Amino acid sequence: MEEKNVLNVSADQSLGKVEIAPEVIEVIAGIAANEVTGVANMRGSLASNVTERFGKKKHGKGVKVELNDDGIVIDVYTVLDYGVSIPTVAEKIQDNIRTTLKNMTALEILEINVHIEGVQIEEKTNETKESQ
Repeated sequence: MEEKNVLNVSADQSLGKVEIAPEVIEVIAGIAANEVTGVANMRGSLASNVTERFGKKKHGKGVKVELNDDGIVIDVYTVLDYGVSIPTVAEKIQDNIRTTLKNMTALEILEINVHIEGVQIEEKTNETKESQ
């Protein structure tokens, strides 16, 4: 199946057409996922990490969007804070992404898959202060 470069979202084309690039959906989904309490950070692929090292920021870090004939499939790769309920936070990530994309783009999402790549354990601030 051939991946499309843009998604046509305008039903009425009397004034012209409106298209949204998958990168825009990645950015919106990444921001929406980071807003959820319990998300430590987003985990990018090896390619996105290398491009960031060369100074090219990838705003959709940790988000992969696939546009196909059935609909839009979003994969989110994230690291959570230690001690949070993984199923609860994952569901909140899905809900926040779906709601944000619906409000901003009026797109219906087929799937939002949340991949937990790790857990971040916070260091105690008292121990670090005492050691200095």
